[in-house]
Amino acid sequence: MLANYFPVFIFIIIGLIAGIVFLTLGNLLGPKRHYAEKDTPFECGFEAFENARMKFDVRYYLVAILFILFDLEIAFMFPWAVVFKDLGAFGFWSMFVFIVILTVGFIYEWKKGALEWE
Repeated sequence: MLANYFPVFIFIIIGLIAGIVFLTLGNLLGPKRHYAEKDTPFECGFEAFENARMKFDVRYYLVAILFILFDLEIAFMFPWAVVFKDLGAFGFWSMFVFIVILTVGFIYEWKKGALEWE
């Protein structure tokens, strides 16, 4: 039984060794010129004007949680779609009820204004 996992173990070992070798070569052979302009923040194109530890509005987290919630619920539909023919009418009506509950929750959140960003 463990012999079936031996190729996976070898693959992991080779991946770790390759990663260590490439990182070491990059540190040894890579350029080491550091200067002020290179070390400045460049992600947004201008200097940072606030602290990186500033607090975000709670609506940001609400939208993020709602996205994860609906995204995970939609992910439940993929396995269902794969075995749809084997489930028959019970599988169809079970998913129908699931989609109705999902839709009611989505409409509720929409009416409460949780999806609007001001």
